[in-house]
Amino acid sequence: MGSIREVIWSGVLVLVWLIPKASTQLKEPQVPCFFIFGDSLVDNGNNNRMLTLARANYMPYGIDFPQGATGRFTNGRTYVDALAQLLGFQNYIPPYERTRGRAILMGVNYASGAAGIRDETGNNLGDHTSMNQQVNNFGNTVQEMRRFFRGDANALNGYLSKCIFYSGMGSNDYLNNYFMPTFYTTSSDYTAKAFAAVLLQDYSRQLTQLYELGARKVIVTGVGQIGCIPYQLARYDGNNSRGRCDEKINKAISLFNSGLFKLLQSFNNGKLPGAKFVYLDSYKSTNDLYLNASTYGFEVIDKGCCGVGRNNGQITCLPLQQPCEDRRKYLFWDAFHPTELANILLAKSTFTSLSYTYPINIRQLAML
Repeated sequence: MGSIREVIWSGVLVLVWLIPKASTQLKEPQVPCFFIFGDSLVDNGNNNRMLTLARANYMPYGIDFPQGATGRFTNGRTYVDALAQLLGFQNYIPPYERTRGRAILMGVNYASGAAGIRDETGNNLGDHTSMNQQVNNFGNTVQEMRRFFRGDANALNGYLSKCIFYSGMGSNDYLNNYFMPTFYTTSSDYTAKAFAAVLLQDYSRQLTQLYELGARKVIVTGVGQIGCIPYQLARYDGNNSRGRCDEKINKAISLFNSGLFKLLQSFNNGKLPGAKFVYLDSYKSTNDLYLNASTYGFEVIDKGCCGVGRNNGQITCLPLQQPCEDRRKYLFWDAFHPTELANILLAKSTFTSLSYTYPINIRQLAML
């Protein structure tokens, strides 16, 4: 690793602890609202009442979160929780399932564990809110917001144009669809290249719908190296070696990521006038975490802090299971999801630097 990167990340590690557990200073946020679309990486409780295995509203999930087990799929804050704090919000963005009235003016989290770009993705786990449904839910929110602007569409659009939108989709379309041939036929219906193209066609339509509903400042994240998560290591890595990541999966998602990057460039180059889309390179950020774990303070990168079986990766945390003692040493909380520290590191780095964001960082996006 180069010395410049060491200096940058040493600074990030120091600043991580300056992000408080709960906002205490009264100040105006940098943007008026924050809307979130995604899967379990950023779900904060939308799945709590669903008939699904993709739920996290029980301990030890939330063991380090002030409100306890809220439905977040980690020990503490998610990436968007940390990002909301960096943007100056005094409270975490609430889940759609329990947010109505004036509270929607601050923003809403529509994310749902097991959700994907395709509607059938995640059906193997039970109920979920797909990206199509999340976009529809945002449409309902916009309808509700109109009454606070007395039906003035220009005023509402002006308000929404200042807000930050985040969309993180695609992981489950591979984990809980394409690479699950016993439940889905997509891997026999499509080559990896063709499947990426189909996903991007659907995702382009969904992101365009968000634009038509008022989104102008949008963060879209690529898929991380899911071939190296504990779940995959438990299935493919008998020696617990990072060198035995499932590169077939990593290569498939790289096709999706490269296509997504080009798609967002086309949006920025005039396809969606007046909008700015920021690509968040989750693949590169997770690769850096793997390769330079000790620099970030991680000692365990191939096992979940909590879980069952090899690498604690065969299933997620069981209710009331005892997790590892020092969560700061673990990159992964369970078989699929990063720990709070990993989420904070990513939030801080994407907020102030250009290491993982293109063409600008999130602070610059907020200032537009």
